[in-house]
Amino acid sequence: MDPARNPFAPGAGTRPPELAGREKIINDALVALRRVQAGRSAKGQMLLGLRGVGKTVLLNRMVELAENEGYLTVYLEAPESRSLAEMLVPPLRLLLFKLSRADRAKNLANRALGVLRGFASAFDVKYGELGVSVRPESGTADSGHLEADLPELLLAVAQAARADDKAVALFIDEVQYLSPDDLSALIVSIHRIGQRGLPFIVFGAGLPQLAALAGEAKSYAERLFDYPPVGPLESEAAERAIREPIREENADIEERALGDIVRKTEGYPYFLQEWGSQTWNTAPQSPITAADVRHASKQVLAALDTGFFRVRLDRLTPRERDYMRAMAELGPGPHRSGDIATTLGMGVTTAGPLRGSLIRKGMIYSPAHGDTAFTVPMFDAFLQRSMPEWKPPAKRGKGSRRR
Repeated sequence: MDPARNPFAPGAGTRPPELAGREKIINDALVALRRVQAGRSAKGQMLLGLRGVGKTVLLNRMVELAENEGYLTVYLEAPESRSLAEMLVPPLRLLLFKLSRADRAKNLANRALGVLRGFASAFDVKYGELGVSVRPESGTADSGHLEADLPELLLAVAQAARADDKAVALFIDEVQYLSPDDLSALIVSIHRIGQRGLPFIVFGAGLPQLAALAGEAKSYAERLFDYPPVGPLESEAAERAIREPIREENADIEERALGDIVRKTEGYPYFLQEWGSQTWNTAPQSPITAADVRHASKQVLAALDTGFFRVRLDRLTPRERDYMRAMAELGPGPHRSGDIATTLGMGVTTAGPLRGSLIRKGMIYSPAHGDTAFTVPMFDAFLQRSMPEWKPPAKRGKGSRRR
């Protein structure tokens, strides 16, 4: 079938043609946005899920909803190496300059720009210049202690927005990569803003451990956010995610072929897009058949192995790869940490630093005390394909032992 008409969109954060099975999360976000805009209290959301379930797609959809409602929006993706202060200063500066052009908000926006400049100086963040020179406001948000300064900065931003009858929505992807101090300061800020009834709301997305990290940062974090789980799609929604885009192109797919795709992908949205895309390109004509799905599956696995899976494996040290491969030896998981250590041929205490490093890198998480699971669906099968001759370090010959 014509590749130029292929409706599927396998990509990082790329919105699928049919955003199936996420209606409640989207509707809840819209209700929260409208409540905050109307001066009512509402919780933001922290989307929790594995890789490839569409958290970033949902977060981007929420940005669209907020902008459609007239919000001023800030979108951040938290890398492992940058501070929250460093990420916030540039977009907040642009937002406040926009507000400073409005007569009703000019004074408060200029004050907030002064607060922002002092904040940037306190945290050694480059402020830059845009249009006008703004003096730092001494004594506000410039102590160098983030948990004290960030609430003052965001309060000033929210007050300026309210003066222009605007609301602000902050979106943060990969929240689990924020440092404990950054996450704690963010939670304190949201708490303070909520107490003042200001038009500011935060949405985020992260791996499943995010809820525990937020709770460890501040015990009241669970009262500030909803934590909707974002998992694989139910069968009906998964089928819709494949069938509807095909029908939009005036083509069709046989029920058996549709069932095969849903079974092979286990309902994970990214895999649905990859299987749908490769199957479309493989099929000579409509309707798409089970044979087309079977023929496309080799290409799908090759594409996943060289892209989706490989980029994650390449981030790991040899010892970390051994830990992950030992997990794969035991199956999809979750697995007891002791069983993984036994498979590696080492003690739990010795294996502990490897486990901690992999959690920090977002490769594994702990769904329950003492348990360990992959954050990437089907990663166990990939590791078995890519490291078929693997042996535990304790069983390797001296000449082949990794250092």
